[in-house]
Amino acid sequence: MEVYTVTVATGTSEYSGTNNYIYLTLVGEKGESERTQLDNPGLDFCRGAVDQYKVMSPSPLGSVLLVRLEKQRYWVEDNWFCRYVAVEPPDGGKVLTFPCYRWFVGDVKMEIREGTAKTLTGDSALQLLEHRKTELQERQKTYRWVTWAPGIPRCIDAKTEADLPQDARFDNEKRSDFEHSLHYALLELSLKKLTIRFGKSWDDLEDFKRIFWKLKSPIAEYCMKHWKEDWFFGYQCLNGSNPRMIQRCKKLPENFPVTADMVQSSMADRTNLDKELKAGNIYLLDYAIMDGIPSNTIKGNPQYIAAPICLLYQHPDEGLIPIAIQLEQTPGRDTPIFLPKDPPLAWLLAKMWVRHSEFQVFQLLSHLLRTHLVVEVFCVATLRQLPAVHPIYKLLAPHQRYTLEINCRGRTQLISANGIFKRVVSTGGDGLLILAQREYKVLTYRSIQPLYDFRDRGVSQLPNYFYKDHSLMLWEAIHRYNSKLVLSAGQPVYVSHPLHVSCVPGLPSKLSSTEELCTLLAVAIFTSTAQHAATNNGQFDWCAWVPNTPCTMRQPPPTDKDAVTMDMIMATLPDVSQSSTYGSHCLFSVFSAQIPLGQYTEDHFTEPKALEVIDRFRMELKEIEKHILTENEGLELQYLFLLPSRIENSITI
Repeated sequence: MEVYTVTVATGTSEYSGTNNYIYLTLVGEKGESERTQLDNPGLDFCRGAVDQYKVMSPSPLGSVLLVRLEKQRYWVEDNWFCRYVAVEPPDGGKVLTFPCYRWFVGDVKMEIREGTAKTLTGDSALQLLEHRKTELQERQKTYRWVTWAPGIPRCIDAKTEADLPQDARFDNEKRSDFEHSLHYALLELSLKKLTIRFGKSWDDLEDFKRIFWKLKSPIAEYCMKHWKEDWFFGYQCLNGSNPRMIQRCKKLPENFPVTADMVQSSMADRTNLDKELKAGNIYLLDYAIMDGIPSNTIKGNPQYIAAPICLLYQHPDEGLIPIAIQLEQTPGRDTPIFLPKDPPLAWLLAKMWVRHSEFQVFQLLSHLLRTHLVVEVFCVATLRQLPAVHPIYKLLAPHQRYTLEINCRGRTQLISANGIFKRVVSTGGDGLLILAQREYKVLTYRSIQPLYDFRDRGVSQLPNYFYKDHSLMLWEAIHRYNSKLVLSAGQPVYVSHPLHVSCVPGLPSKLSSTEELCTLLAVAIFTSTAQHAATNNGQFDWCAWVPNTPCTMRQPPPTDKDAVTMDMIMATLPDVSQSSTYGSHCLFSVFSAQIPLGQYTEDHFTEPKALEVIDRFRMELKEIEKHILTENEGLELQYLFLLPSRIENSITI
């Protein structure tokens, strides 16, 4: 009789343990062991437990190919999360690790493979080839594509997060933290309703401070003090929540008739607009994508949308500053060009309208579409097409954790027919979908690669563009990490990819080289980590002070510069209810539980070479962290959103 020593590790999160029956069978190339009930004296499979058992086999199994685990109900159903199984052969040889990281729900049987990463060409045993096939067939039944709305990326077939399989759900700690943050935000909103009169306009700009209660941030407080200043407006174009809009202007658009005389007072000495255009110091924000988007109606009151164009100048002394704003795409008598020398309130309101468009583009396009929805395509495709033993599955899995659940919650709680956007945002309702559809038509694979994005927008030389500098450092580190992990697999893995080509225009239908594969992987990981952090993590900082980034506008854009008054501004900005509701959403976006980039709670890779690559990646991230902190020393306004320690390993919020 052959005696194998088996170690079984139970999950560490709450409710991972079980009191149900657990059975184990070893499947080898020469046969199977006895089906063994795993039962030691005392309690087995407690949360975080690492239990050891003896498993008997009537004859040598040869190489152990699979571990078959079974859970059967005892009195009441009690789910179990298994981290891994380790098997030591009778001769005391090499211990084999079989990663699992799966929930056992109900009376269920599951077979798991030894952890060495293998592509299809790396497998020869018939049992293993059949296992790959069966695993993917089961996954394809579980994780199905669906079209949530036409003209946007397809997503997981789940109406709510409750429809997802347990393996795709938040663990208990994550769920508790998420729901605590949500309940805190809702409680604060309820208390504000008791102390602030909802449904009316604020009396003056200072009243917006009443939205802030306990939670504050240095940037949000700085924003309250400096939001009216032109240099701060320019700074946010580079390092705010939507730093991907700004582009170099080589020639003024035909529908933006700015003359050199109009902006001469904003120029430095001994220069003019033509010279600065040629020198590469003129930049543009163009919100043409907003033109004609239907606006929301909130409690019977129409909201308003503009499609502004904003010209900016990289001033040698003042930094990047706005120098001309047109609030619609078609010039005319009722579409004046606002200038810094205009009446102060007119210039201020024009900047507010730009920031209002910035809010719509940032939330729906830069954040929702270009990170959440694009990454969901990677998630579903990976689950449907790559078995757990595949090196690319092992690489991507930690960066897709919880994304399906947070996106399901977003579809039901944020952008649904009665979600937050419908209640407080000017593009809520039909507008948000039309806006997303427009962006999806022009979204390209090239545009979600940082190197090309900055180059194509002509912004590589812009100073103090911290988002750009930090993004490129992280992109290079992630790309190197992917490349080394793929090479460490020692197998050809670039034959094809599981994504629909239509999900991102420009994505090749076949990957013909390792370099192309590594770039695709870098896009998937960068988008789900650094790019999401850049757009998500500053929501409270930049948006909580409502006049800086209004979520809606209640009056149409001004047509007469001289007619702008403070009463008009207050009647235009979000009212008390809208401001407080969105402020609570911003508060909800700030919560504690996260796994930083490069930290992995699940050890999918078991090979020494792969583990060495992961360690080197972590070391490089520490160097980037040190560089960013040093760069920010002494800065009054620090840019720390892309500190690796503040970037979550996947999209979970």
